[in-house]
Amino acid sequence: MTQRTGKPGAVILTGSFPVIRRNPLYLDEVTRRGLRVLVITAQSYREQATAAIGDPDNPASQITEIGYVSGDFTVQGAFLAGAIAQATAWRTKYDIVGAYAVGDYLAEPTGLLCDALGVPSPGLRASRACRSKFLQRWYAPELSPPSLTIPAGDRETADLSGVTYPAVVKPAGRASSSGVETVHGEEELRRRLAGYPAHEVVLVEVKVDGPEYSVESLVQRGEIIFASVTGKETTDSHARTFVELAHSVPAADEGVRNAVLDANRALLGTLAFADGIAHSEWRVGQDGVPRLMEIAGRTPGDGLLVLYHLATGAPLEPEIIRIALGERASYPRPTRYARQVYLEHVPGKLVDVTVEWPEVKPVWIGASGVWPDILPGAPDDAPTLRAVLVHQPRGTKLVPLASSDDRSVSFFIDAATPGDLDELEKRARAAISIDVVPD
Repeated sequence: MTQRTGKPGAVILTGSFPVIRRNPLYLDEVTRRGLRVLVITAQSYREQATAAIGDPDNPASQITEIGYVSGDFTVQGAFLAGAIAQATAWRTKYDIVGAYAVGDYLAEPTGLLCDALGVPSPGLRASRACRSKFLQRWYAPELSPPSLTIPAGDRETADLSGVTYPAVVKPAGRASSSGVETVHGEEELRRRLAGYPAHEVVLVEVKVDGPEYSVESLVQRGEIIFASVTGKETTDSHARTFVELAHSVPAADEGVRNAVLDANRALLGTLAFADGIAHSEWRVGQDGVPRLMEIAGRTPGDGLLVLYHLATGAPLEPEIIRIALGERASYPRPTRYARQVYLEHVPGKLVDVTVEWPEVKPVWIGASGVWPDILPGAPDDAPTLRAVLVHQPRGTKLVPLASSDDRSVSFFIDAATPGDLDELEKRARAAISIDVVPD
């Protein structure tokens, strides 16, 4: 995108600093265009961000300025005023030619920044609705399970007589499966509602029994230029929670893929999604109908960017930046099947992780959050274990999985066929041991 003033051109990236640092291609793509990198992130990341940008060997040293905003992650809109204040200060110094939300909590403020700056974004409706599950139900009831929205002040008086059980109760604005649980009756539901912070809006909806999928879509000027379905596994198969345990790119079942892609296309049209990447999540029940769980207007989480790189041979980040800058974007179809698996653990103190596999050792990313480069092979490679990551530091007290932040170990694999991938997963699981001193 051409600079429009005599001021230095700049791009704003927003979201969790560890996620931005973990994906240095965003920084590389901005700086290679001669543009400054401006980052808005939470105040809680100040110490590690300061250290990272001061290290010339760290990719984060490409960042020109960081603005820190304060707020409660469970309160919708908590970071909006801070983001606007910071961008207002920058607007006097830089010609801001693009902005992109890497993470959930700053996605709505980023959409508002883009709207005022006149640069590409998902659009005001999509930016707002993608941060609120009850707004997604409002805009797309025909794609959603039957649901009940309970405003924060109505917990004790809400009429729950119409709820069908089992039901799922979830905070309307959180991420990472935090606070999402299955309930089996009204008494249990009321107890669970009383446990949420007083300010939270809560959604109660019919539980859709069936496999879960996500769709990653690149959208430019309202046109879907790439969309692919990811197969998922979560803890709800054996627990009350919905923590994600596996992602498979692409999902193997072609019939399900087509149905979910059709539903996703309808949803993006309903939300008038204009420019960016969308990450929608669906469940397909026994009737074969996809039902919307949620949609986000930002980079997909966990290792999905890595999985797309392994499956297609091309990274997604350059295309995301092209869309944010109004440049023509494209992306290839997958040529391999890739999977990230999170291993469940016994609660207790994490002592060690061992991997019995030639030339593969566990990488302890722990508190730093910095992932190694996990690069693709050739389309005809043999089934390959690419990496084993330990997400918690040694000595961490591992707890039962209630949110994504509780997970401890994951591994990445890819293969030419779904059958080869499944067989490789079994072998990899058997080769990895998590040494824990139980509680």
